[in-house]
Amino acid sequence: MTTSAQRSLEVLYQEHHTWIYTWLYKKLGNSSDAADLAQDTFIRVLKKPLHEIEQPRAYLTTVAKSLMLNMFSRKRIEKAYLDVLAQQPELEHPSPEQSYLIVETLLEVIQLLEALPDQVRNVFLHAQLEDLTYEQIAGQFNISVSTVKRHIKKAYIHCLTAMLDADF
Repeated sequence: MTTSAQRSLEVLYQEHHTWIYTWLYKKLGNSSDAADLAQDTFIRVLKKPLHEIEQPRAYLTTVAKSLMLNMFSRKRIEKAYLDVLAQQPELEHPSPEQSYLIVETLLEVIQLLEALPDQVRNVFLHAQLEDLTYEQIAGQFNISVSTVKRHIKKAYIHCLTAMLDADF
């Protein structure tokens, strides 16, 4: 980062950090989460050329909202995971490191599936989780069997593409 860009970031941070922290605190009611998200907001700002930010508060608010939604999603997934884990015998509980990796993987899978169109996602999930035949799925969604096949193919291609794009 050039000295000019560093200075611009410093000015942006000095002029808007307290404001974005306060905004987040009002939304979250938690100073720790507000502080974390305020810092994460500025870390995200590092990825964008500062000269392209015409309205800093609007941009910071957009970034902070996105981070806040990610945090809520993560907490919802963690709670669901912990609820399932609480129903398991204690001997089957994974280590904290394994739990972290499981939650991260669940978040990635959810993001991957959320990127699909609604009907494609729903058809795919019915095929994978409900163990329904293509004919049964077609009947449930009032679509043709060929459309079911097309949706499942699209979902598989989407998942495979994501796997190939990831660093395996």
